[in-house]
Amino acid sequence: MRQALPIDAVLPDIMAALLLKPNAVVVAPPGAGKTTRVAPALLDQPWCKGTVWLLSPRRLAARAAAERIAEEMGEAVGGRVGYATRLDSKQSAATRLLVMTPGLFRNRILADPELAGVSAVLFDEVHERSLDGDFALALAIDAQQGLRDDLRLVAMSATLDGARFGALLGDAPVVRSEGKSWPLDLRHVGRRAEDRLEASMLSAVRQAMIDESAGDMLAFLPGAADIERTAAAVEAAGLPLIVHRLHGQIEPTQQRKALVRDPSGGRKLILATSIAETSLTIEGVRIVIDAGLSRRPRFDRAAGIARLVTERASQASATQRAGRAARQGPGVAYRLWEAAATAGMPPFDPPEIHENDLMPVVLDCASWGIVDPRQLGWLDPPSPAAIAEAKARLRAIGALGDDGRITAHGKALAAIPLPVPLAHMLLDAARAGEADMAAKLAVLLTEPGLGGRGVDVDARLQRWKGMKGDRAEGAWRLARRLAAIGEKLAVDAGALDDRSVGGWIATAWPDRVARQRAGQRGEYLGTGGRAYKLDPLDPLANSEWLAIADAQGHAAGVRILGAAPIALAEVEAIFADQIVNRSASSYDAASDRVDHRRERRLGAIALTSGQAGRSEGAENDIVVRLAAVREKGLGLIGWGAVSQALRQRASFAGLDTLSAPALADSLDIWLAPLLERSRGLRDIGDQRLADALSGLLDWPARQLLEKLAPADYATPAGSRHAIDYGADGGPTVSVRVQEMFGLGRHPVIGDPPVPLVLALTSPAHRPIQTSRDIASFWSGSWSEVAKEMRGRYPKHSWPDDPATARPTLLTKAAQARRDG
Repeated sequence: MRQALPIDAVLPDIMAALLLKPNAVVVAPPGAGKTTRVAPALLDQPWCKGTVWLLSPRRLAARAAAERIAEEMGEAVGGRVGYATRLDSKQSAATRLLVMTPGLFRNRILADPELAGVSAVLFDEVHERSLDGDFALALAIDAQQGLRDDLRLVAMSATLDGARFGALLGDAPVVRSEGKSWPLDLRHVGRRAEDRLEASMLSAVRQAMIDESAGDMLAFLPGAADIERTAAAVEAAGLPLIVHRLHGQIEPTQQRKALVRDPSGGRKLILATSIAETSLTIEGVRIVIDAGLSRRPRFDRAAGIARLVTERASQASATQRAGRAARQGPGVAYRLWEAAATAGMPPFDPPEIHENDLMPVVLDCASWGIVDPRQLGWLDPPSPAAIAEAKARLRAIGALGDDGRITAHGKALAAIPLPVPLAHMLLDAARAGEADMAAKLAVLLTEPGLGGRGVDVDARLQRWKGMKGDRAEGAWRLARRLAAIGEKLAVDAGALDDRSVGGWIATAWPDRVARQRAGQRGEYLGTGGRAYKLDPLDPLANSEWLAIADAQGHAAGVRILGAAPIALAEVEAIFADQIVNRSASSYDAASDRVDHRRERRLGAIALTSGQAGRSEGAENDIVVRLAAVREKGLGLIGWGAVSQALRQRASFAGLDTLSAPALADSLDIWLAPLLERSRGLRDIGDQRLADALSGLLDWPARQLLEKLAPADYATPAGSRHAIDYGADGGPTVSVRVQEMFGLGRHPVIGDPPVPLVLALTSPAHRPIQTSRDIASFWSGSWSEVAKEMRGRYPKHSWPDDPATARPTLLTKAAQARRDG
């Protein structure tokens, strides 16, 4: 007798709903049994004459679901119940229930839009919002509406967003299963910011072993490398645990061992990525330890690469993970964060359609006959900007025409179950008679960890040849299938020459062909203008040229993860039609001169470069200098005190004519004539610059400038001093204090008027006081200042009442002689 599960109670409701309508939504919590019970229940329905396809988001879950369903039916997998994944398949002519991944479903529905012989398609874990899952559902809805109104579609979710999916499926009924609730104890143990993740995880494992005497443990970590470091830490600690790794790079046989109880009865610790969040129950797990982190793909359009980023998990994800401990009985979840931090987590994982590269989606839509992907039924439609960017890249490789419709080359690319760049590479390789090698390279680059983790792709290919195991063998079989597809679709066989591994990588990603910067080992510049970094100690850093297959990081500093050497001769042969000869002129700010060079360029890389004369198309020096100023600003010009003072006065007076934007707009009027008699931008001369700027002001503007921002200030003693309009405190004049005697009202300038800052000095021009209110200075601190100054400068006048004293430029004796 099979175990009763909560979903069994609502199976009649689901069957009844599908009799009345073609679509339904099933909402059931993890552990309710929706994955293993709903699909087989459809096989006996009167409308179900063909096969039932169950889409599971991951290969591991697809295999495990098929095996569990077959076990409950008392059969071996591969009979009535089978599965199909990218590297593995067990099915036969007797198979009526086939479990597959959404990516494989995409290939099948594009090849057969009517889904001939298929009665129902079930989409499991739709709440995960993967791009493949959302796209598979959108294609199925379109096929149902246009070709197969008898096709049943069922969306199954573990969260309470069933209403949105119901609306997407044409107001489909939503059937809910409450599930079976076991007590779950949440314990927030926190984590110190300075501790490494594996150390915090080891500490939590120790705590769980003390607190809980029985039960297997499931620990969630963001990535495979974190899992390996944690496994090493646990094993080094000598804890009495049987450690299992559970992620996409593990052999299927090892994955299966992680899902069942240990045959010897030992206590297990399963270290898993988010692959274990949902889908099937892992037997024996009563304890969950959650790092609270997730690794998600993000397509960086600036860098042109998809990168993995480690982020805080969402609240929904944390709830899913904790629930794994209470699927079969009371459980406990240890969380490596404080309880208050949960509120700061994002509520849900972001839909991948907003984060991923849309190039394959746009191509598949064009193959489907839809120019604008937004015409499909999406829960969250893709952004127009992302679609436009993907279309531009597809047009660049000839997959789309100018009208956005698919070309013959694009149709061939869409028929190959590979990322678009690798499909393009495979077709070209097939034309050169090297489909087998290119297919192996494509599989290696799409199966993480295959052939090891080194940067050298060629070396990884060689290591793969010596690998044993189900995964390696499955990868070989996939490569052979891909090679056959490429040879069948390729046209003009023999039209291309063979290439190296680096040459075929360059075919897939032409903008990632990179040359090492002179004198900077490990620093590379790609033809697309991006900077790449490689460990200087890596043997590949001996290569001047690399073709980059995999990289991570932001546009400002992308780290090379996979590459192969490529010779300059091969680069020139592959991209012969893209290499251009040109003369280029540029302004060198360091030397204040114009360089004229003749170059052969491939994108951002100069293959060869030499001096060029004006007869070879070099630009006029004045034109180049003016362009440099427009691009980098007026700071390139050698401004002096006089010209700077004029600009500062104009700014204070509110005259926009001499502002930076206005001057930049009128360079041809005032700067170009100056450059005709100058050797450079810093050799014009201060007075010539000032005269040229003055020439831009008409008579009214000059009069206004003199009125609002006079060049100097006339003191009561009759002397004149330049006003510094660039001073931090505002317009300032530096003047000896004796020249200001007799001044009762503080001077002002401008409109509205502002006090002129008086920087008062001693007879030796040393600072005494800065004043914006001379009357207050005279009546306030002057007495103390005068007392001190009389001792230092006894020959000068220091009156008790400077406001009524006679201003002077002379000593007391000199003034007396002049008066006498």
